[in-house]
Amino acid sequence: MHAPGAILLISCYELGHRPLGLTRPLRALEAAGFAPDIIDIAVEPLDVEKVKRARFIGISVPMHTALRLGVHLVYRIRQINPDVFICMYGLYATLNADYLLSQGVDFCLPSSGSPLPPLSGGQDTDTSTQLVELVQSLVAGEQVEPQKTGFHTAKLPPLEVYAQFEDNTEKRIVGYTETTHGCKHLCTHCPIPPVYNGKFSVVERETVLAEIQEQVSQGATHITFGDPDFLNGPMHGLRILRAMHKAYPNLTFDFTTKVEHILKHRKYFLEFAQLGCRFIISAVESLSEAILTILEKHHTRADVETAIDIVHGAGIALRPTWVPFTPWTTLDDYLEMLAFVEIHRLVYHVDPVQYAVRLLIPPGSYLLNRPETKALSLSLDEAAFSYTWTHPDARMDELHKTVSALVENDARAGVDTLETFYQIWALAADIHGSRRTPLGCRSKVAHPPAPRITEAWFC
Repeated sequence: MHAPGAILLISCYELGHRPLGLTRPLRALEAAGFAPDIIDIAVEPLDVEKVKRARFIGISVPMHTALRLGVHLVYRIRQINPDVFICMYGLYATLNADYLLSQGVDFCLPSSGSPLPPLSGGQDTDTSTQLVELVQSLVAGEQVEPQKTGFHTAKLPPLEVYAQFEDNTEKRIVGYTETTHGCKHLCTHCPIPPVYNGKFSVVERETVLAEIQEQVSQGATHITFGDPDFLNGPMHGLRILRAMHKAYPNLTFDFTTKVEHILKHRKYFLEFAQLGCRFIISAVESLSEAILTILEKHHTRADVETAIDIVHGAGIALRPTWVPFTPWTTLDDYLEMLAFVEIHRLVYHVDPVQYAVRLLIPPGSYLLNRPETKALSLSLDEAAFSYTWTHPDARMDELHKTVSALVENDARAGVDTLETFYQIWALAADIHGSRRTPLGCRSKVAHPPAPRITEAWFC
């Protein structure tokens, strides 16, 4: 197992950034004396020779899209190297372990802190157990600092091949890190609570700063903090930002946090701006009181408006995310969301794919415990890693299909976000039977541009 390339780590997709699902396990394995190879199939082809050489392949699947790609990858790997030991690790491996084990995966990494189940097959069990324990300990919070390993950064694709920061004509190369694991909140639609059950742990400040330093040396001028919620531990994050700014005064950054945390920690936002924050992502999801209650988001429409004022008042852009298609969303709700985006001049703060997001209910989802969900006719589509549902208003399912196609076609054609937004509004208004699309606000003067990462957000 210590031979070069005997271990192969593969990432399927991590939202357009260099995958943490490769970088941290790679460091940990190298620190333990192994010599793994890596492949990021989001930006490079599958290297057949690496697959043939491997005795152990770990596939990182931290999100739904990555998992769907990962299952197809398992079939291909088995054709190339039938006897290799395959481990899937990451959030969605834990949620879908039973199905994955039936599809040729030998082992799924459990949630942090859980005992390891027995390994199957005629493999080098002692070594395989050691490897999986190593990755598990990393997920649980064990830290391996980059400068304390023989970390071969040449194995990683260059940062330039990943998504970039963009704001008008300004472009920046993006690095990526996370300051915490898990989340202390229990939003019912989120895949994190079933795995972490409201727990979160911090990554040591020195480790995060070393990761930032390493990526700055490779050309990064902007850092994305990809924590599920950067303000779960606000002072931990703030100390990291202050140290980062002191070392690299021109480095900019973005992070993700809940609406309620924006309100709770509003006193820090002017400092965030001074430290280089350019935008914040926040999961608004809906403006409907009923839906926000089902999702247990713990904010209201008024809270969202206050959050916008706080963030924009500090000179930072707020980029809200949405789940506009749920079994409980009405056409009026959908139109209200579009009107809200326009009224608050957020058109360029929302990637059009957001208007096509349909609620995923993965196995183990906390949504399954809600009475509103129990009243639905659900069936588990194991191959899609989600329960399927049909909207009681057929017009909403029709709108979802139409909007999804429009967004995909416009993205391919390079259509301006403003034009796509008003086309979506016209479609929804037509299905609703009204003409509620405003006619006088379609100019770019009325809708200021907003900083963004060039990879559109989706799960």
